[in-house]
Amino acid sequence: MKDLYADLHIHIGRTKSGKAVKITGSKSLTLQHILEVASQRKGLDLIGIIDCHSPEVIGEIEELIQSGTLFELPEGGLRFQQMTIIPGAEIEIYDEHCHGPIHVLGFFQSIETMKDFSSWMSGYVKNIHLSSQRIYCDGVTLQNKVRSLGGLFIPAHVFTPFKSLYGKGVKTSLSEVFDPAKIDGIELGLSSDTPMVQDIQELQQYVFLTNSDAHSLGKIAREYQKLRLEEANFLELKKALHEVEGRAIVANYGLNPLLGKYHETVCGECYQKVNAGETSCPTCHSKQIIKGVSTRIKELSSKIEHHRSRPPYIHQVPLDFIPGLGPKSLERLLQAFGTEMNILHRVAIEKLAEVVPEKLAHYIDLARNGNLSFEVGGGGKYGKVKM
Repeated sequence: MKDLYADLHIHIGRTKSGKAVKITGSKSLTLQHILEVASQRKGLDLIGIIDCHSPEVIGEIEELIQSGTLFELPEGGLRFQQMTIIPGAEIEIYDEHCHGPIHVLGFFQSIETMKDFSSWMSGYVKNIHLSSQRIYCDGVTLQNKVRSLGGLFIPAHVFTPFKSLYGKGVKTSLSEVFDPAKIDGIELGLSSDTPMVQDIQELQQYVFLTNSDAHSLGKIAREYQKLRLEEANFLELKKALHEVEGRAIVANYGLNPLLGKYHETVCGECYQKVNAGETSCPTCHSKQIIKGVSTRIKELSSKIEHHRSRPPYIHQVPLDFIPGLGPKSLERLLQAFGTEMNILHRVAIEKLAEVVPEKLAHYIDLARNGNLSFEVGGGGKYGKVKM
């Protein structure tokens, strides 16, 4: 078995011709740049690109296969150098059972299956070329289509206040919208972690995923997981999500929830903290209250006697969050040690201190072990690292 690092939620900002896919994504977030940065700079072994339903993106992938830059694996996925790509799509559900929009991820074994899904999906969305499109069918119909194509179905960033399962989508249970038996895992999102959500009864049956939801190249691998697989491919990933034959998620790496943009309930005008149950801001009296992830999770939690055994959730700060670690210092580290995964997981602190000042090496060591202090985020503003 191998321990492999995976980030399964990466957007495409623009196609090779410059057309938008994820409108809010960076213009430099192209397929080619993602492949290069994720493999050569970040050091990931497995990535999910979740805008592969777009016909122009499909065309780019086919061109890369024809040129030999990508090749398809018999067990599913596309190999680029030492990294595997799992093609996927992010879709928005807002059917008659929803109380707000919900984002979900669908992953597929091959580019041909992705094409089949894209063709079907085009009949239910307004613009098949764009990311995160609202699909005009119900959630179970979408689940059944993904399942019929042998795909994986994963609700995305399930606690964020906007466009998520528990944020606005359902009152109390995912069964209001989806068939629980046809969900392959749950993506937590940036403002939550395993300890926070372990008392939600209906989530006991699913593994938790931690992904970046990257809208720019720099944000790739800000959250990820370590998988134990025989090889990096689709079928092995599927086994890990269902914890069969020794395959598993063995660690989740993510931001401390205090750094997330929506951790605390705050005023949408002045961003001051608002206590649970208050309907107006005590500071500016605005009624625009943004319910924080921590508040929502408490509403959904109950006392559970026997928790599912889960891997550790490691509060790891991305390198670009560390004060004092500027672009020049990071480039020196990358030149010396190759990739960010090496810097964060494999290189001894003494070796880091040979390249950057000892104090900075110490901060990196604190970051990799989750020992930094934070200011809390909320209302759409990220928290901050305190030194």
